[in-house]
Amino acid sequence: MDEARARRALDAADLPVPVDGAELLALGENAVFGVDGLVVKVGRAAPGLVDRARRELGVAAWLERAGVPAARAVEAEPRVVEGHPVTLWHRLPAAVRPAEPRDLGGLLRAVHELAPPSFALPRRELLGGVERWLRLAGDAIDSADADYLRARRDGFASAAAALTPHLPPGPIHGDALPRNVLVGPDGPVLVDLETFSFDLREHDLVVMALSRDRYGLAPEAYDGFVRAYGWDVREWEGCAVLRGARETASCAWVAQHAPANPKALVEFRRRVASLRDGDTAVRWHPF
Repeated sequence: MDEARARRALDAADLPVPVDGAELLALGENAVFGVDGLVVKVGRAAPGLVDRARRELGVAAWLERAGVPAARAVEAEPRVVEGHPVTLWHRLPAAVRPAEPRDLGGLLRAVHELAPPSFALPRRELLGGVERWLRLAGDAIDSADADYLRARRDGFASAAAALTPHLPPGPIHGDALPRNVLVGPDGPVLVDLETFSFDLREHDLVVMALSRDRYGLAPEAYDGFVRAYGWDVREWEGCAVLRGARETASCAWVAQHAPANPKALVEFRRRVASLRDGDTAVRWHPF
């Protein structure tokens, strides 16, 4: 997403508030602007993203009806400007402290207790982006490493399909990290709702287990997450399968940045080597 293009879409969206001086809050999958007490998300003009934005707004309304603290939408439908979905959100108060794993654990427990919404949620395609990321990496990575990750993807996809879950499948956040929680004056609030899915609830829990094992999350912080949620996914025999799938996806995701970023190539090689060696203790660095 390019800021200039996003601002053109913002200008053309005919918003109910003036957009002069809109503050760019984030630029990634979406361009996120602060506009006169609102947050406006401008998505990429790509196939399927208008439907995804519409589903995210539906998720927000569903969570609001259920009383789950989460980002609240201003409008029920996205505005579409030259293919870009534009959605309006009530701006949350400033954070009073950084979100912690225990904040996330409590919110996930609330989400996982819900029955599915009246509209369909997609499956969590954890490994779906691997091929695209490896193709974007191109010749910057060793072809043998790319083939190795493709083989891991296929193996873990088959293994994941055969898992017997401990928890009943249902709605999940899909990107369950503390960065997607804001702790305001009234407590933790769940944000970034576009990855909501219907799948194994263990997907949401393995993320933090992997953060503990690979990314240096302090054991006591992980224990706080477990206490808030009420169960440790590491007790489940399928945990290693979902962990392996997530590690495969995370490794391929870094690969796409290798052509333009030498640090990404170093991190990619570190991750692949640890997977090849079966060394589950090698520290990975967030990227």
